[in-house]
Amino acid sequence: MGAVFNPFAYLAGRWTPSPRTLRRAAFAALFMSVAIVVTGGAVRLTGSGLGCDTWPKCTDDSLIATPAQGFHGAVEFGNRMLTYVLCAAVGWVILAARAAKPWRKVLTRLGWLQFAIVMANAVLGGITVMTGLNPYSVAGHFLLATALITVTTLTWQRTAEGDTAPRPRVPGPVRKLSWALLATAFVLIAAGTVVTGSGPHAGDSSEIARMPFDWETTAHVHAVAAWIVCALAVAMWLVLRVVDAPTDTRARARDLLVVLLAQGAVGYVQFATELPEVLVAAHMLGSCLVWIAVLRVALSLRERPAGRAPVPAQGEPRLVTA
Repeated sequence: MGAVFNPFAYLAGRWTPSPRTLRRAAFAALFMSVAIVVTGGAVRLTGSGLGCDTWPKCTDDSLIATPAQGFHGAVEFGNRMLTYVLCAAVGWVILAARAAKPWRKVLTRLGWLQFAIVMANAVLGGITVMTGLNPYSVAGHFLLATALITVTTLTWQRTAEGDTAPRPRVPGPVRKLSWALLATAFVLIAAGTVVTGSGPHAGDSSEIARMPFDWETTAHVHAVAAWIVCALAVAMWLVLRVVDAPTDTRARARDLLVVLLAQGAVGYVQFATELPEVLVAAHMLGSCLVWIAVLRVALSLRERPAGRAPVPAQGEPRLVTA
């Protein structure tokens, strides 16, 4: 009966995953959160956004794509099915975190947060289809996917850490610079959704209303935000060398510069060549990788030793951390 009423506790009593298994589970969720963005982009770039013209079914009479819907139906339905793979990866994180010894409650909460975001984005995806690929809904769909990447990246990082209070590895001003880098990178991503919403790739071959902005102007604003992010990334790389930050932190700042350079090159080439689908897809992947790289730089500026926090003596105040 325990397996019915509390399956997670039942499993935890019979299986203890290794730290490597737990970390692999977290990475699988991160990988799938990026993959779902890329395949979602493929749906839009192939004009298959309304390949399944209703939700949660693919048609009014069929749960799956029908031969009459052809290639576009298969692409859209395939992307929907990939959501179940993503759910399986998230479920693996939740189970592994619950079964770990000792129980990593923080990781369990992060796993359930991943699941909540996936479900919310599935509902928003349905709204997007039922509103005929409304560009604002499409933008929200991408931003929720970015939120999922944020949580899966944090979860992956936390699997390599302990549950003690975070301890800074660099001076306070450097950490403040990382917050500026994070905020500007988010503005860059948000501006990218406006470029997408006002651009030519609407997601379907039919006439779909676009955001009422001039596409080239929004693209230039997006480029300005990209240059600001690059400037902050260079500043971070230089400052980390000046303060003699740990080697791994400096390596993550270097990796961010490499990803930004590649993403910028793809962005300018796609603009000059009138947005070929392959380059747009590569730019979407690059957007995910840039955000992950920015997050990893910020997370590397503090550490949580793997050892367990000491138990306070009776009568001593306990330090409660988020």
